[in-house]
Amino acid sequence: MFSAKVKSFAKINLSLNISGVRDGYHLIDSVVAGIDVYDTVCAKPRRDSLVNVYMHGLGSEEIPPERNNAVRAGEAFVSAFGTRGADIEIYKDIPMGAGLGGSSADAAGVLNALAKLYKIKDSAALGALAASLGSDTAYMLGGGYARLTGRGEKVETLSSPRPYCFLLFLPKTPVSTAECYREYDRMPDPLRADSAALSAALARGDFAGVAANVYNALQRPACALNPEVCEALEAARSFSPSACAVTGSGSAVFALFESVELCRWAKSRYRGKMKTRVAVAAPTKTFLLRNPFVLSEEEKEL
Repeated sequence: MFSAKVKSFAKINLSLNISGVRDGYHLIDSVVAGIDVYDTVCAKPRRDSLVNVYMHGLGSEEIPPERNNAVRAGEAFVSAFGTRGADIEIYKDIPMGAGLGGSSADAAGVLNALAKLYKIKDSAALGALAASLGSDTAYMLGGGYARLTGRGEKVETLSSPRPYCFLLFLPKTPVSTAECYREYDRMPDPLRADSAALSAALARGDFAGVAANVYNALQRPACALNPEVCEALEAARSFSPSACAVTGSGSAVFALFESVELCRWAKSRYRGKMKTRVAVAAPTKTFLLRNPFVLSEEEKEL
């Protein structure tokens, strides 16, 4: 029996702008929503300081330990907080290489599970550790609705009084995030989403305002790198959703509908070979851990 168990949720990028480059990293301005697709992380204490991570499902067993962010997160946690190690099992349900944040979700899930296991209450230190592991890992600690800026490490939490419903189209072939950003540099998109308007629309529960501001600057590069992304977008548009776009750097595409019933209707009539999945971003709920990277009013003006 494991001593700690947590769910770590996927995210969708409702908007994603590229605002520049600093120190070799692309700067973004993105509004994200946590969805009800999650990996399950279970942790059991060890007597020594070793961290063992066992992956299950979706081909995750093939991830080399040296490239697994969950392993890095576990080892970093033990080093930072001086705890014993853990045996960790991760049961994957977030598709990999899809732009849904699965790798960061696993790293954040490990941090949350170990914090629960060893009763670590210092959320600021945990957030700083998460930020050192990946640009959006600090956001993934709490999930929900947020506006991410900088490299993704600056998090302004948002609220929504209503749910948002999506049909996900999941190509088999992933898109490399690094290659997608390089392709963007070769073919930048002059269009931009109005993230402030999108954030305000979420707060009002203004469905039309949210749909009007869905946009991803990485969509064209993702399509150029992977024809399956174009196929997914074409399939999504065929059902006349309120909006559709690539999430992250792809390869997943989401179609936004006004209800779960409409999502299920579109799913039932899709005749392609691509996997599809209904997902919901719920009304705002209490985060597992308060994210210490929430921007102050002064920081929002910068």
